[in-house]
Amino acid sequence: QVVFALNQTLLQQESLRAGSFQIPYTTEDLIKHYNCGDLSSMIFNHDTSQVPNFINVTLPAHERITAQEIDSYFRQELIYKRNERMGKRVKDLLEEYPAKSFFFAFGAG
Repeated sequence: QVVFALNQTLLQQESLRAGSFQIPYTTEDLIKHYNCGDLSSMIFNHDTSQVPNFINVTLPAHERITAQEIDSYFRQELIYKRNERMGKRVKDLLEEYPAKSFFFAFGAG
């Protein structure tokens, strides 16, 4: 799976460099939508997050299964578990120091 993920990442980067593949939005798009409070935009949808996407319709069936397994693993580890850890830390701080004020900032991706 690691070799597959590395190969897919390199192929994607080579396509970007060659101009045959483009990211559907720019950093400026992200900032604009974030500043406008448009977090429901497709840009902030979990399917277009910055988690690497290895699922490609041109892959053979057996490689598509590997890609789906890797994609699922990254989403679980890099998004869902991270959110759970952050939420628990925030909750613990608020409970431990109920009279204290806090400022928490979270990324959108």
